[in-house]
Amino acid sequence: MIMTTLLTQLSHLGTAVCDEKHPRAPVALPAIRTSTVRFNDIDTLHDTYRRQAAGERIVGYGRMGMETHAAFEEMMCALEGGKRAFLAPSGLNAIAMVLLSLLNAGDHMLVADCVYGPVRQMDETVLKRMNISSTFCSMRDMAELESKIQSNTKILYLESPGSLLFEMLDLPAIAAVAKKHNLLVIADNTWGSGLAYRPLDLGADVSIVAVTKYIGGHSDLLMGAVVAKDDAIIKRIDTNQYALGFSTSADDVWLAIRGVRTLDVRMKRHAENALKICEFFDQQAETLQIYHPAFEKDAHHDLWKRDALGSNGMVSVALNLTKAQTKVFVESLKLFSIGYSWGGYESLIDMVNTDFLKNHAYWNPNYPHLVRMHIGLESPEDLIQDYQQALEKARNYPPSIP
Repeated sequence: MIMTTLLTQLSHLGTAVCDEKHPRAPVALPAIRTSTVRFNDIDTLHDTYRRQAAGERIVGYGRMGMETHAAFEEMMCALEGGKRAFLAPSGLNAIAMVLLSLLNAGDHMLVADCVYGPVRQMDETVLKRMNISSTFCSMRDMAELESKIQSNTKILYLESPGSLLFEMLDLPAIAAVAKKHNLLVIADNTWGSGLAYRPLDLGADVSIVAVTKYIGGHSDLLMGAVVAKDDAIIKRIDTNQYALGFSTSADDVWLAIRGVRTLDVRMKRHAENALKICEFFDQQAETLQIYHPAFEKDAHHDLWKRDALGSNGMVSVALNLTKAQTKVFVESLKLFSIGYSWGGYESLIDMVNTDFLKNHAYWNPNYPHLVRMHIGLESPEDLIQDYQQALEKARNYPPSIP
C-alpha cells in the first residue's frame, strides 16, 4: 500500500491484519493485554535478549507492551517524524524518562522559563538531589541564551508554544546554538502533538508529548510519549526506560490509537473555534492582551506562520478586572467547566494564579489577571453568548471589591 501523506498513514497504521492468512479481521486492532510473554523454545528466548540488547523494539516481557503498543508507537513516529517512540504513564513521566536518561550527576541544563510548571518542581525535588542543576531563562535572545551556557551544560529544554502564555520560541535558532555547543535540544510538543508543530523537523533532538491532551482527545486517559530519531539517543532512552520500569495500559494505548484517527479533524475544529473566541475578546473593553499564536495580533504570530503547521483551542486572555470580578466571570460561565487540563472535546477555563507567571519574561507584571481557556468542540456562537452573559455579570459586580 502506498501512503504518501501523513493523514493517510494515520488512518491506516495500527489496523488489524487482513490478508490470505487472516481473511476476516476487525478494523480496529484489539487491546492486547499481557504480563507474560511465552517463547517457543530457549533459542527464541535468547535471540530476544540479544535483539533487545542491540536496541530493537522486540517484546520479551509484558511491561513493554505487545502489538497494540507497537502500533501506537509507530503512529507517534509518523506524527513527530521520528525513528523510535517510547510510552510512559503520563506526560510528566515522559519528561522524567528523558531527563533521567540523558542527564548525569554534575550536569546542567538550560530551561525555557515558559515550560510546564511541574518541570520546576521536578528540578527542586528530584534533579537537585541528584546533583543536576537547572537554569530557567528566557530563550528569546540567542546571545543572552548563549551567555548562560556553562561548561557542564548538556541540554536546552523548552516548550513551544509555552505552557500558559503560548509564547512561540525560535526553535531553529535555539537548535543552532545547541549544535554550536554540542548540546541536546529537548522540546515539549504537547501543544502541537505532531500535527500543528514538529520540533524534530525544526532541529530538536527529542520531542515529548502528553498523549493525555489532544491525541487522547476525550479526557479519559493519561499517557506520555517520547520520540527521537538519533540512534545514540534512542539507545540511551531505551536502556533507561526499561530500567525505570515505565509501563502503560493496553486499554489506554487502544484509546490513544482511537484518538489519532480523528486528531486532524478535531484539532482543526478546535483551532477554528479558538480564532472566533479571540476575535470576540479583541472587541471587549476589558481585554488587555490575547495569547494565541495563530491570532494575527499575537506578538509571535510571525513565528507561528513560519514554523507551525496548524493550531489548537488554547487561548489565554489578560483581563482588566478586579480579582473578584474575574472570579465572577469564570464562575458565571455555563458551558465551561473549571479545570486546568485540556485537549478534550469540552471547553475548560482556569483563573491562573499570577504567582505562577512571575518567572515568565513574557508576562507583563502590570496586568492584574489571566484566564486560560481550552475552546472545545461546542458551537462557537453558543460559547460567545456564554461569555457575554458572564462578562455582563462581572461588569456589574462592584469594582470597589478587590
